[in-house]
Amino acid sequence: MIEWFTWISDPQAWIALATLALLEIVLGIDNIIFISILVGRLPEHQRNRARVIGLGLAMVTRILLLFSLAWVMTLTSPLFTVMAQEISGRDLILILGGLFLLGKSVHEIHNSLEGTEEHASAKAMASFGAILAQIAVIDIVFSLDSVITAVGMAEDVAVMVIAVIIAVGVMMIAAKPIGEFVDDHPTIKMLALSFLILVGVALLGEGFDMHIPKGYIYFAMAFSFGVEILNLRMRKKARDKVRLHHPIVEDGKDSTH
Repeated sequence: MIEWFTWISDPQAWIALATLALLEIVLGIDNIIFISILVGRLPEHQRNRARVIGLGLAMVTRILLLFSLAWVMTLTSPLFTVMAQEISGRDLILILGGLFLLGKSVHEIHNSLEGTEEHASAKAMASFGAILAQIAVIDIVFSLDSVITAVGMAEDVAVMVIAVIIAVGVMMIAAKPIGEFVDDHPTIKMLALSFLILVGVALLGEGFDMHIPKGYIYFAMAFSFGVEILNLRMRKKARDKVRLHHPIVEDGKDSTH
């Protein structure tokens, strides 16, 4: 137990903690977007609870994997070969996770484009348990990437665990406003689903040893999000101008009189 606190007097450990916590938050953005879209299919009174439980599952998954470092590292050992391509346990999880993410994102885009009535009926059919099960599945995929990053950056398990707890705590605070913002703006939701397709393709690439630098993905996401925010502001200004020149009419009379 004492070994858990030996890192406190090491300045390098504190630097590693701050850097790792920041990286874990950045790596968790995909997870937040996915959870936000999934819980949007639940009744409003269940959404925040689902977000908290979903992120709680992510934290537990990551901590359990951190305590299973030996097992995690064996996941990089080849299991079988397909067309001269060696596939390890990690590769298999990333490939299956990428396919799941692609399928789920395309399904959500299809529901969004089918119309409000069909989308509403699909939302009503979503059960709390089914949503949590889907969150748990994708948590495993995102947690694996996060844990491997942590193992590569820090030496003390205590530092890794604390970084994960800090990151998930920040994500829990950010998940509700992000989720509400996505729900209130359909174009942002479509953009978020497009991001998830991009992430799914990146996971497939990683699974087949075709590394796509995360910096490119996050830059594309940030640039697209910035453009969409400008579009939202322009549309809001256009609506304000319409209201200014065409005041609301109530009971057959101009509301300005």
